[in-house]
Amino acid sequence: MNSSDQQVPFRRTVVSYVQRGERMTVGQQRAWDRHWAELGSDVTELPEGPLDVESWFGRSAPVVLEIGSGMGETTAQLVAAQPDVNYLAVEVYKPGLAQLMLRAEKLEVSNLRLLRGDAIVLLREHVEPGSLDEVRIYFPDPWPKKRHHKRRLVQPESVELITSRLRPGGVLHLATDWENYAEQMREVCEAQSQLRNRCADEPGGWAPRPDWRPVTKFENRAHDEGREIHDLIYERV
Repeated sequence: MNSSDQQVPFRRTVVSYVQRGERMTVGQQRAWDRHWAELGSDVTELPEGPLDVESWFGRSAPVVLEIGSGMGETTAQLVAAQPDVNYLAVEVYKPGLAQLMLRAEKLEVSNLRLLRGDAIVLLREHVEPGSLDEVRIYFPDPWPKKRHHKRRLVQPESVELITSRLRPGGVLHLATDWENYAEQMREVCEAQSQLRNRCADEPGGWAPRPDWRPVTKFENRAHDEGREIHDLIYERV
């Protein structure tokens, strides 16, 4: 265990996700069979110690980690738009990862690798401190009922861990369509001394919606239901 792990001894008893069914469509299964061995790995099957990102991608490049890629609708487009980065997507839902590989195949991207499992375990046990250029958490499960707020991914301990894995100048980008969760995200990040809000001068500290982040069907649904989208962009100092 390295010294940074000792500073961030985050051990969860409650996780932020639920186990879902793994039934896949024929197309998803084919994508899984074609690509998983090369592009994917289960977090629980990673060798002990830091993930060798450069060897996996076959190059040295800035590393972006997206936590919770869902069905890959946004992720595939983001990866295609940034061929100069090594893009890691971590997700627990197997059909979602398969669908992401289908989308990536269609867009002919080569700079994507996928990890199946708990992002906190990945960060804590397999990501070196100061090695990530950006962490993205877009529309995580809001766990809207108050008694379930403890399940939310963005908590003081998880943000401290994420921050420790960012390089100085690295970025944590959050987005949610649940106002209560947005406020919690802002409160947690503002309390982290090593993070600086890049948009502190904007109203409420919210970041303007980046043009490069694709609008998903879930985001459109949020608009239809009258929920405002909030982005937060923090930089490690």
